[in-house]
Amino acid sequence: MKELSVNHLLGIKYINENDINLIFETADHFKEVINRPIKKVPSLRDITIANIFFENSTRTKLSFELAQKRLSADVISFSAAQSSVKKGETLIDTVNNILSMKVDMVVMRHSNPGAAYFLSKNVKASIVNAGDGAHEHPTQALLDSYSIREKLGDVAGKKVVIVGDVLHSRVALSNIYALQMQGAEVKVCGPKTLIPRYIESLGVTVEPNLRKALEWCDVANMLRVQNERMDVNFFPSTREYAQQYGVDKPLLDSLGKEIVIMHPGPINRGVEITSEVADSSHSVILNQVENGVAIRMAVIYLLASKIQ
Repeated sequence: MKELSVNHLLGIKYINENDINLIFETADHFKEVINRPIKKVPSLRDITIANIFFENSTRTKLSFELAQKRLSADVISFSAAQSSVKKGETLIDTVNNILSMKVDMVVMRHSNPGAAYFLSKNVKASIVNAGDGAHEHPTQALLDSYSIREKLGDVAGKKVVIVGDVLHSRVALSNIYALQMQGAEVKVCGPKTLIPRYIESLGVTVEPNLRKALEWCDVANMLRVQNERMDVNFFPSTREYAQQYGVDKPLLDSLGKEIVIMHPGPINRGVEITSEVADSSHSVILNQVENGVAIRMAVIYLLASKIQ
């Protein structure tokens, strides 16, 4: 059986194109499973997984839990807001206490970049990074690429623009790594204040004009403005941001070609995209949600098969 080159999924930059292809092949199988009347397989009946979320999350957490239950794993969920972390317990102590309950795998979201990597070096369990600060969110990038492949047949040779708050986005960085690894061309578009200075060193071009970016691309991945990560104003007002970087139906219709609209969620309707665009035939947002479960099933299954 083919296997991943890694024992953890810490970020896209730690895996290779063969790993991505294997995850996609496995997700194809699981996508078929979750569309059956009985949506469960007994693959991981002897595996226990802990979901440890130090930051709020609804969609990612639910998607991971559903993926784990579809694989018949035992699942413990832990939210830091109600935990001993509030009393000053360290990350390693918290996780080691959970591992002493004989947990095989940890899915973790943390506000600090590098937290998942740090954990992988200090505990005996397989680690899946569900987002570490503004650093990486590997399963989101995988499900985004998988959704592009499903809609357009292949990722190689496609032109993808990432629009919005690139500076604070872990989704953007993971997507850039994953898309380039599969042979796509990537541009970013957004207010100058929300584009990282180092971005061109990643082989990405900056297009400040939204219309030009949309005329160039096959796929537009629209990012949410992450107000919770901002301690100063990066643009004058939400209204002005929406006027310059929001996508509405008249703008899409005026392009004279079909483009695919993606969004990692949650959507601020009327800011980065209007409801009309979110619910249109251009949008693959609901496909992304469904594909998220299949991709996370594939990642968990492939990592679990490496646990001795």
